[in-house]
Amino acid sequence: MLAMTIEQLPDALVNQIAAGEVVERPASIVKELVENALDAGASRVLVEIEQGGVRRVRVRDNGIGIVRDELALALTRHATSKIRSSDDLMRVASMGFRGEALPSIASVSRLRLTSRARGVDTAWTVECDLDGTPSEPKPAAHDEGTTVEVADLFFNLPARRKFLRAERTEFDHVQQVVRRLALVRPDVAFDLVHNRKSVQRWSDVPDGLAAVRMREVLGPAFADNAFHVSHDLDGIRLSGWIAQPTFSRSQADLQYFYVNGRLVRDRLVSAAVKRAYSDVLYHGRHPAYALFLELDAERVDVNVHPAKSEVRFRDTRRVFDAIHRALTRALSALRPGDGDVVEAPGSPAAMLSAVAPDRADAETTAPLQSSFGLATVAARRPAVADQRAAYASLLRATDTGADHHADALPPLGLALAQIHGIYILAETADGVILVDMHAAHERVTYERLKQQYAAQGVRSQPLLVPVVVAVSEAEADVAESVAPTLSAVGLGVDRTGPQQLTVREVPVLLRRSPTEQMVRDVLSDIVETGDSDRVARDSDRVLSTMACHGSVRANRHLTRDEMNALLRDMETTPNSGQCNHGRPTWVRLGVSDLDHLFLRGQ
Repeated sequence: MLAMTIEQLPDALVNQIAAGEVVERPASIVKELVENALDAGASRVLVEIEQGGVRRVRVRDNGIGIVRDELALALTRHATSKIRSSDDLMRVASMGFRGEALPSIASVSRLRLTSRARGVDTAWTVECDLDGTPSEPKPAAHDEGTTVEVADLFFNLPARRKFLRAERTEFDHVQQVVRRLALVRPDVAFDLVHNRKSVQRWSDVPDGLAAVRMREVLGPAFADNAFHVSHDLDGIRLSGWIAQPTFSRSQADLQYFYVNGRLVRDRLVSAAVKRAYSDVLYHGRHPAYALFLELDAERVDVNVHPAKSEVRFRDTRRVFDAIHRALTRALSALRPGDGDVVEAPGSPAAMLSAVAPDRADAETTAPLQSSFGLATVAARRPAVADQRAAYASLLRATDTGADHHADALPPLGLALAQIHGIYILAETADGVILVDMHAAHERVTYERLKQQYAAQGVRSQPLLVPVVVAVSEAEADVAESVAPTLSAVGLGVDRTGPQQLTVREVPVLLRRSPTEQMVRDVLSDIVETGDSDRVARDSDRVLSTMACHGSVRANRHLTRDEMNALLRDMETTPNSGQCNHGRPTWVRLGVSDLDHLFLRGQ
């Protein structure tokens, strides 16, 4: 074994090693400098870039500034104004706090720091020499605030410089950093200049108008398909915007999550969001969102990553539940016709939702018009019939050819026809909609099953003639082992032979569904899911499979009353914009869209 001598590394090399953790590319420098500006109370931040930031990065702010005697200290490792003791480290409330950014940047570039403290008449500047040592302060011309200029990145580390990308690529990273910071601080004005050309300018936004900044940063497409969420429970506050499930992405490129103003990547957060969207998002797609989590600084550890891009929550389960509950509730509150916001209490859609019947009771007491569980308007309970009397009169008017007022139409309109046995065509106040009747009815049935299961287990009904199902011995073993779980979802299944099951009870909502195939598919799901405990936790998957079998199939004729009954159910059903697999259940064509198709007004 070779003998090794332990030596103290020189400060210049120590700074360069630290720079490897903090400075990856020009965008890393911009992030650190802008965060410092925000911590300094700046209301305006100017970011100037040359050659993608490789040649020059200059960040100027109007914050509180740095006094003359502390300029050189600011360029020293582990010097910071943001923490004083270990107690401060446990409740970090600022963006930066390590005291490593400026000296690390200075060790791999040519850095000049100029600042004028508030209430002081003179500005001062310092520069760093080749080994990162700051010069003596010199007088300078500068308004109140600070400017940090970083030139010739990695000039003394050619190997690191080779890993930098093309100018356009590096600038794209810079622009993304500024966008992320501008999104979370709408109260601050940002200017981004590249090669002396203004690229982006965001004016500061007054309190209460954060949506204006959101639209500017994330674009009108996201803004038009997003709605605001707000949830506050036990000191954990979640707010921001989430996009409707139909506005999903092929990659996770439109996801912004902030913890106490700091953009972070966190598996716990991703899992909570994914879980909330699991019922409504098409497989392989990613949701879009901009969310802001606020909680006491003592409940989150931000000191777990050199670049401060990761955090550790002290109560992970509570944070997960808060995020999941808030998003699930917001998504479930969406109803057709809501547009890009959740209907407030007292709105027409919310009123309809509030008077929606207990579907379990309706299924057992209301006469059915067909074998598909679509109760007509006349079959609804009195309270609902009163609320929807206008709809009934419109139906009669339509049947007799009388005129009706478009502004009195319900959100999903009135059915006009069934197309190819698959789609429902309905007229709305501002155009027409097409509904995939199987997908829509599948969602309605699924939500009813979930509600029953959450309340008291799915209500079942004995079969007059039990159904015998031939299965493999392995499937029979599985059915026998998960019998309590099957009973909880409304399926009474007994093993009556080595390769035979007898179905004695089925869910009330699915009593007219093809029993044998439904049982086979449920068993297939259980085999794929795993042990019985896992099945109980993932019961929604089993209920979804059952709902599919209890829904209207293609090429089945529906009367107009039945079609309208389905539209009304969609208006009061959570997540009715998507089927159980995340596909859209309906699309809208406005009058303007129709005019465009036929070149009217052109």
